[in-house]
Amino acid sequence: MNFTDFDIIGDIHGHATELMVLLNKMGYELSNGYYQHPTRKVLFVGDYIDRGPEIREVLGIVKGMTDNDQAIALMGNHEYNCLCFNTKGSDGDYLRKHTQKNIHQHKVTIDQFKNYQEDWNIYLDWMWNLPLWYDSTSFRAVHACWSESVIASLQSRLEGTKLSRELIEESCNEESDLFEWIETTLKGKELPLPEGITFPDKDGHPRSNVRIKWWMKPENTTYGELKVNPEYDVPDVLVDPNHPILADVYAEEAKPVFFGHYWLRGTPSIYRSNVCCLDYSVAKKGKLVAYRYAGERILSNSNLTWCS
Repeated sequence: MNFTDFDIIGDIHGHATELMVLLNKMGYELSNGYYQHPTRKVLFVGDYIDRGPEIREVLGIVKGMTDNDQAIALMGNHEYNCLCFNTKGSDGDYLRKHTQKNIHQHKVTIDQFKNYQEDWNIYLDWMWNLPLWYDSTSFRAVHACWSESVIASLQSRLEGTKLSRELIEESCNEESDLFEWIETTLKGKELPLPEGITFPDKDGHPRSNVRIKWWMKPENTTYGELKVNPEYDVPDVLVDPNHPILADVYAEEAKPVFFGHYWLRGTPSIYRSNVCCLDYSVAKKGKLVAYRYAGERILSNSNLTWCS
């Protein structure tokens, strides 16, 4: 297999039917219990659970492919949240508190595994082994944000690219550097809005920070231009380009980077010749999207494919 040939797939969120359609469309066939392709491999960018009706089926497909060296699966913020939700800290309480809001986020997953506890334990163990990023000689992938400085900081603490059980409690401490690094990598960079300004997110929760295009230079740029999701109504005033969150912009000459997370809409397209988001809101009646990568340094919209 030529390992430069990857099909990179965005957030699935329990939509196995769409995943199977997309895999079939790209020439993958179900054989010996897992999907495979004679010359290509899949890279999943995370968020396999929550929201959708076929979470068990999605995990079965993704894990089956990773177990048989047909795919690499990264950790998304939903898998990270799930591990924290199911892991107790040194104080005996769960690292992600079982509040009404958090229970609601995981309820669909909990309900679908209600009578499959043994299977659920297997998938939880599998989630611990999901890497936080992938970096090859030709391209990179991460769930939400590639920050050179943050990745370097994580590399100084982790063994490889995975978050250990020993470090997860520290990563839940909002005062720790590790918390900030994980937040950035799995949830993206967020820029505070002007005082008193909020907007409702996709779940109706008020937000005072806006997720930003971490590959866009902030000079002479407004909040409206810098926000990732065009649906959110934020002030169209200039940002302070010296804000520390706006440092470490992803360089135009860097390797292509792929990610998900941002609930985009419309016709899939690349952001820049080396920047591609693959989350087009399949869990909100959008599209499940893949980029068919073959080692190119300059990405092309013609290599995007999807199903609705």
